[in-house]
Amino acid sequence: MFLPVIKVVKETKVKSNYDNEVKNIMTTKPSISSMMNSLIPISRFNRGEANKIFSEVNADGDKIVLKNNTPICVLLNPPYYEAIIDALEDYALFFEAENRTAGAETGYISSEKVLTGLGITEADLEDVEVEI
Repeated sequence: MFLPVIKVVKETKVKSNYDNEVKNIMTTKPSISSMMNSLIPISRFNRGEANKIFSEVNADGDKIVLKNNTPICVLLNPPYYEAIIDALEDYALFFEAENRTAGAETGYISSEKVLTGLGITEADLEDVEVEI
């Protein structure tokens, strides 16, 4: 079973301001008690405790739903989810940059050489408007 390694640090800020909460994520080793507290049997949903479970997810960051003692679902609060997605995007960009620099065996070409090869001068670029 996958054990979560990232936990959200709770703050007393406005819940809609996820950017500040995402910045407060710390890497910690999960304890056995925190793992046990994050497990939820699916029968709790059948007993009408969904609102209580969602409140716990919002407070704790994550819960693992079990059916027949097997994980079937992981519930995450929005800041925790956004932090995971941001980390995945950062890793993807890192590996893309690594692949590009590894492929540059002959070295890099200066911007002056590129412009000269394309027949573009610095004066040509001064009048160009670029939207970013």
